[in-house]
Amino acid sequence: MINRVILVGRVGRDPEVRHLDNNATVARFTLATSESYKNKNGEKVTNTEWHNIVVWRSLAEIAGRYIKKGTLLYVEGKIRNRSWDDKDGNKRYTTEIDAENFQMLSARSDENGSSGQGFSNAAPSNTPDYSSGSNDFAPTTEPTDDLPF
Repeated sequence: MINRVILVGRVGRDPEVRHLDNNATVARFTLATSESYKNKNGEKVTNTEWHNIVVWRSLAEIAGRYIKKGTLLYVEGKIRNRSWDDKDGNKRYTTEIDAENFQMLSARSDENGSSGQGFSNAAPSNTPDYSSGSNDFAPTTEPTDDLPF
């Protein structure tokens, strides 16, 4: 069985980094992915999906330091569903992407299309994996008029 997710989108808010009691670090942020098409009247329609991204340990520290709202990001991970009881005793559910690695394709303010840095929890000793400049996922031009925020 396979549970693998690959997303490319823009970060919706700066990561919220928390240090838990067991010395684990977790960062959470949202990622917007969009698809556009023309309807039968020839009008452009854009559908935006928002994804809740969660990163752990040293990858969470890196996310907190380098990822900002608007960053174009490539994310790989797994879909996780979880539930909890809220303060009123109601059962709540959420779907999250448990990110195992990510690649910063460009900063929001970086309009030259430069390749970014790649980070992974799978890297030896959890050290950052700086990309070598080859980036198959980087767009040749960045759209600026269709951002969902």
